[in-house]
Amino acid sequence: MFVLRFDLRIPPFVETLTHGDQYREFLKMVEWADDKGFAAVVLSEHHGTEDGYMNSPLLLAGSVLGATDNLFCSVSALLLPLHDQLRIAEEIATIDLIAPGRFNVVIGIGYRESEFEMFAKNRKTRGRDTEEGIQTILTALKGKPFEYKGREVLISPKPVSDPSSLISVGGSVEISAKRAARLGLPFVPAVKDDSLENAYYLEAKEVGYENPICMMPSGPGMVMVSEDPERLWSEIGENLVYDAMTYAAWQYQDQRSSWHVEGTSIDELKKGGQHLIVTPQECVDLVRNNGAVVLHPLVGGLDPGVGWESLELVANKVIPALN
Repeated sequence: MFVLRFDLRIPPFVETLTHGDQYREFLKMVEWADDKGFAAVVLSEHHGTEDGYMNSPLLLAGSVLGATDNLFCSVSALLLPLHDQLRIAEEIATIDLIAPGRFNVVIGIGYRESEFEMFAKNRKTRGRDTEEGIQTILTALKGKPFEYKGREVLISPKPVSDPSSLISVGGSVEISAKRAARLGLPFVPAVKDDSLENAYYLEAKEVGYENPICMMPSGPGMVMVSEDPERLWSEIGENLVYDAMTYAAWQYQDQRSSWHVEGTSIDELKKGGQHLIVTPQECVDLVRNNGAVVLHPLVGGLDPGVGWESLELVANKVIPALN
């Protein structure tokens, strides 16, 4: 399975690419990939960044699904405490109406202090706010009037899909795993940790959740395919180092993510294992070993032409070899 991941950031040192150009290339890529054997698109969310990290993933998810017929789209993660719960419910319902069965939102609690300050939200109550927000959204997506903060509200039209199929819960700590189980929702950890999976399934059994699903991350978070990986490392290494260092700078001691790599050089990134540039045959082997590969064709604001070259190698050499 091949997943296309996008966060659409452009480092300050990149002067030959605008966000307008990048967003158009992003949509061209997903539309092109729709009938080539690619499985899914993953979008992320952050706010107030110098590099313009994607801040409206639901809007872009609707664009992706409206332009395609086959690709699944996941927002991972949506930072729920920063948003109005009823508006999020309306947007989720609308996207599902566009593409029933091809959409899911992984709910995250957020962590960057600057984002909570930007939206005048209380970071200290983010866990409780997230759980209450998910409960509100699940109720709202049933499409029936209900009481919300002392008033009657209605989300209409309701989605085609069952509400519980549209929401998953993210996180990197045990309380997140237990929250997912209590809410009767799939759990998508941000980091590979067997203790989180165990906590999730134990809590699911305790509360009587009969069909728990834990989708643990595995393998590198960014794969590019090239006939000459060393050449490509030298060409885009600065972009990848920037991407890794910026993300690492956001992390707090209580925040874990498989995408977090402490690297300030190309050699350190290579050792970290989250950024991988491989030949077509190596990519074939990677899929056979891991079952899935996450492609990141616009990572770190690189030249879209480089991303296209990688995608075309997957479509023309890797997927046929697997088939």
